[in-house]
Amino acid sequence: MPNIGSFLYFMRATHSKKDGTGSNKRPEKLNVHIRNSWRTNLQLIRSIGNMIGYKKSLSEWQCLSEVKMGRGSPIPPMLRRKIVEQYQKGVSQRKIAKSLKLSSSTVHNNIQRFRESGTISVCKGQGRKTILDARDLRGLRRHYITYRNATVMEITTWAQEYFQKTLSVNTIHRAIRRCRLNLYRLKKKPYLNMFQEGKCFLWAKAHLKWTVAKWKTVLWSDESKFEVLFGKLGHHVTWTKEDKDNPSCYQRSDQKPASLMVWGCMSACVMGSLHIWKGTINAERYIQVLEQHMLPSRRHLFQGRPFIFQHDNDRPHTASITTSWLRRRRIRVLTWPACSPDLSPIENICRIIKRKMRQRRPKTDEQLETCIRQEWDNIPIPKLEQLVSSVPRCLQTVIKRREDATQW
Repeated sequence: MPNIGSFLYFMRATHSKKDGTGSNKRPEKLNVHIRNSWRTNLQLIRSIGNMIGYKKSLSEWQCLSEVKMGRGSPIPPMLRRKIVEQYQKGVSQRKIAKSLKLSSSTVHNNIQRFRESGTISVCKGQGRKTILDARDLRGLRRHYITYRNATVMEITTWAQEYFQKTLSVNTIHRAIRRCRLNLYRLKKKPYLNMFQEGKCFLWAKAHLKWTVAKWKTVLWSDESKFEVLFGKLGHHVTWTKEDKDNPSCYQRSDQKPASLMVWGCMSACVMGSLHIWKGTINAERYIQVLEQHMLPSRRHLFQGRPFIFQHDNDRPHTASITTSWLRRRRIRVLTWPACSPDLSPIENICRIIKRKMRQRRPKTDEQLETCIRQEWDNIPIPKLEQLVSSVPRCLQTVIKRREDATQW
């Protein structure tokens, strides 16, 4: 195998012929030339070395030609592996540096990294230090949780005065993400005055002793409004600064979209009947719905067993003719607190179906009605049992939070 000295002499002669200066050029100038354009020369050296039978890797040619890498750049993995191998054989750091033509500090740092981590991989650099340290982040997190409704600009103004540092809105955004906090939309809950809150609290305490078996004897019912979601493509869109006026970046909505009213009932075992119509509802029409759909569902679901009928305090439900009709039919009605849809399990069924409607996006009333009936029939039975079984836990949450909003 030819040595590297003869091969570099051959390369010097080749470059001298190209320059027309003869063979009296000093070898040091060749080395300088190779160092200045090491990428091109290493590829040339490797190709010519393969022709004459001298095969070495690119990293070995780089080491042998004494190419200096940038300050702070990690050495190739092959050299790091050789440093560790010689260190494990008991070779001193000075000899390792001399044999591999590396500085003593480079060899020492690689050996120290191998002692601490057990690997030869290079750790990620620390980078620039953050303006807010761990103590500042804890203070920011406490303030942000205390004032949840504050805007990012208000938090930035407070942080500049509190920490006595120059902070931007983007810095506070990054700090909030580092605190594992995100910005979300507020959950909606009907407003309750003090009288209604007290009524809801007393109702929860009165029904807290009911068992799950008792709640399974309740026939839950509710009305809900479904709209055709034509043109509503969502609340978010991705754009650049130049595309903000693009027609695809606008949300188009109808002033009066087509809608349907839906009445349905359910128990813990199976879904009940479903009635769909257009327009509003009054007490007379509500009684017709109960006669045509609630009574058959009662016979089908409970088969003569005693049951309790549940509906909210809407005006058609509390009308005198409705209450007298229920009294004549000897139907026991569950008293219900005002403005408390989060206590009813069937509200979750309506929420699930509306989510499906946003995914399927019906365009007409007929398609909307078809989709509603399909999703109503596809509700699994275990989901019903899960919702009804969660009512006692919901009442415990109402008592714990003192008739405030619950997660149901």
